[in-house]
Amino acid sequence: MMIQRKAEAEIRTLLRQFPAVAVLGPRQIGKTTLARTLTSGTKPKAVYLDLEQPEDRALLADARAYLDTQRGHLVVIDEVQRLPALFETLRGVIDARRREGRTAGRFLLLGSASRELLRQSSESLAGRIAYRELTVFRADEKTGLAIDDLWLKGGFPDSALAKDSQASLRWRRNFITTYIERDLLLAGLRTPSETHRRLWTMLAHLQATQVNASQVAASLGLSAKTVSHHIDLLSDLLLMRRLQPWFANVGKRLVKSPKIYWRDSGVLHALLGIATREQLLSNPIVGQSWEGFVVEQLVAAMGERGQPWFYRTTVGAEIDLLIERPDGALWAIEIKRTSAPVVKKGFHIACDDVKAERRLLVHSGDKPFPMPHGVEALPLLYAMKALNSGDT
Repeated sequence: MMIQRKAEAEIRTLLRQFPAVAVLGPRQIGKTTLARTLTSGTKPKAVYLDLEQPEDRALLADARAYLDTQRGHLVVIDEVQRLPALFETLRGVIDARRREGRTAGRFLLLGSASRELLRQSSESLAGRIAYRELTVFRADEKTGLAIDDLWLKGGFPDSALAKDSQASLRWRRNFITTYIERDLLLAGLRTPSETHRRLWTMLAHLQATQVNASQVAASLGLSAKTVSHHIDLLSDLLLMRRLQPWFANVGKRLVKSPKIYWRDSGVLHALLGIATREQLLSNPIVGQSWEGFVVEQLVAAMGERGQPWFYRTTVGAEIDLLIERPDGALWAIEIKRTSAPVVKKGFHIACDDVKAERRLLVHSGDKPFPMPHGVEALPLLYAMKALNSGDT
């Protein structure tokens, strides 16, 4: 089943404007499938290189010479972060082709680790490259899935579109095992795989909270530095989000540590052994799971139209998700897993602290309705539309 991704049209636009476009996303998110969709029918035919394949890496032993033979072709390079020295070569090739009048659509780069790719490419390809993250399936994409199904299974294509819940869970468990037993070792982590798994599970229980690395480390017999490095790596692999606190001089003591989220709710549920909707709804993690799911959906819908934060004072005034719009306006978002939500006093105090322009409550029902104190209660799809366009 082929799902048209929301990112497709934007990436096509970027390819018409920039010599290189980088698409970032974790493994198995659909980057290769999207690349083949984007390049289907192009003339001359696009060239595809996968840097995990020795034969393709060998082609780039003399990268400049090889790429010069591909003039006129769009070159797709998968797992590009595995060959960081390539970016300097790409700059020379792009500049040479610019002098020939070929200014856009030369390279489509796919990467599953953001930090190294962004660092290398921004240093070498400044002004020549655009970036776009491919997220898990969005609730506003035509997947045929109900929102609760997407929440339970997560948005990795093979999991979301599996024939049943057990097949979906089996895929996610294998996905987790592959990362633990392969990718973490490739990233240089030598901790035993069983320790990695215990750490991942503990971090799942800490979904949507501020993690004390020292406490986590003590329970696992690790150092706080090791735990922090592991969270850094999970963020770099685009599996975890560190949501940073918003700071301003509001005359109150503010929480300064980031909140962590597993970015895919299906991976979270697999780590916690949650297989069915009934198990999820009866699990104490349900509220934090829904919060993380909604945060990822809203941030994906927003794209470059804002910066996500959270806000919390040391006495408990809190905003689950605070969006800073391009014009500087702040939107405060409360997230509730109920169709009959109630807003606590702490949210209103926090909104007054930051002078929020809009106050939204995202709930699990299917209809929008007004609430006291200017709060707009919106279903998830309505809130995604509002963040995507700036209005409801």
